[in-house]
Amino acid sequence: MKVLIINGSPAGENSITLQTALFIEKHFSQDSFDVIHAAQKIRSYQKDFSGCAEKLKEADLLLFCYPVYTFLAPAQLHQFISLIKENNIDLSGRYAAQITTSKHFYDVTAHTWLQQMCTDMQLRFIGGLSADMEDLLAEKGQQDALSFWNYVHFAAEKGIVKEITAVQKKELYAASPCAPLTQKSLRRVVIVADLADDTDGLLLSMIRRLQNRMNANTEVADISTFPFQGGCLGCFRCAASGKCFYTDGFADWLRSTIQTADAVVYAYTIKDHSMGMQFKLFDDRQFCNGHRTVMMGKPVGYLVSGNLSQEENLKVLMHARAQVGGNYPAGIACNETQPDKAIDDLADVLDYALKENLQQPADFYGVGGMKIFRDLIYQMQGMMREDHRFYKRHGFYDFPQKHKGRIMAMYLVGAMMSSQKLQNKAAGKMTEGMIMPYKMIIDKAGKKR
Repeated sequence: MKVLIINGSPAGENSITLQTALFIEKHFSQDSFDVIHAAQKIRSYQKDFSGCAEKLKEADLLLFCYPVYTFLAPAQLHQFISLIKENNIDLSGRYAAQITTSKHFYDVTAHTWLQQMCTDMQLRFIGGLSADMEDLLAEKGQQDALSFWNYVHFAAEKGIVKEITAVQKKELYAASPCAPLTQKSLRRVVIVADLADDTDGLLLSMIRRLQNRMNANTEVADISTFPFQGGCLGCFRCAASGKCFYTDGFADWLRSTIQTADAVVYAYTIKDHSMGMQFKLFDDRQFCNGHRTVMMGKPVGYLVSGNLSQEENLKVLMHARAQVGGNYPAGIACNETQPDKAIDDLADVLDYALKENLQQPADFYGVGGMKIFRDLIYQMQGMMREDHRFYKRHGFYDFPQKHKGRIMAMYLVGAMMSSQKLQNKAAGKMTEGMIMPYKMIIDKAGKKR
């Protein structure tokens, strides 16, 4: 089998993810492997894609290897896949698989997105291996990699592929114009938008209506006009100082224009099952903030032009992004149907959230994501110093083992419940004991009234 490794890491040959593919190559001599450093050499491929086109056409299977960057693949891999589409490379009937390395922070959304992109290119998608960054250093991780490739052979021989429904484009609608409010509060809301793909003006009509409906000063930050020098390199130069390798001024612009706002609305046209490549570039470059949730407590909303009802993975991504960031999710307004009511509701919720400082406890997406970051930063505190200081200052190091009193109490309860005699006596009273503290709170609340 001719395997073409699409290396989506900006680190090129020094990619941790690529090492897993090279390890597999050593154990499967019957397969021939070739590599395209898609992310590292993206600029040269944008000028001349002919060499890549020939390799793509010769391959039996494309193996996408990449680190997970902010819920998805790195922006450079996104760009490379866009080049495949733009050059009309016919890959129909070929097989595809993927390998990622991460700390399992939303590897699931990255894997689903890559599968969706493979479906667009009519590739026969087999599956993927989601590995921890250090898995290959252990025997179990090595066995997992070999087991994965054995399954790839089995699936290819049997024609077993994972199907995913292609998106059917439906009619979209423009938002109606409305008169602006005569008085605005002093609050400031930034609408971060990518207007480059808004050729029909649908997204701009939504932005204008939201601006007029909001009781706040709004401004549009169009990221399609920002002079990005490139995508995040994953070089970790910002880990200790918080300063980015690039000199295009993005970090300063981000901190002075967007992070100073009282609320943020993201406005985009759905492209490639995502917010688009420009937003991916914007998201990746925010690693100049490391893993610090610097905008927590601020409401977030979305204006979306496109068939969002068919993009479940994208909906999960938007919700999870707000949850992990500690932002109140004010809502999503889409133009699949008449968008006026949805935009007005979003404006009202944002105004209310700002006025009342509305915040809610995080759900699984937020709690689970932050626990991964918590453990990661604690272990890497020597390098990620800015992150470590931030996490300490905000009490993110809430390790369960610190609750010594609760642990001892549970040992006592466990010892009591191991006695059949005590179990019989306590039958039916366990839940009564559990809710006693809650009843005390409710009683106190009643007395206050």
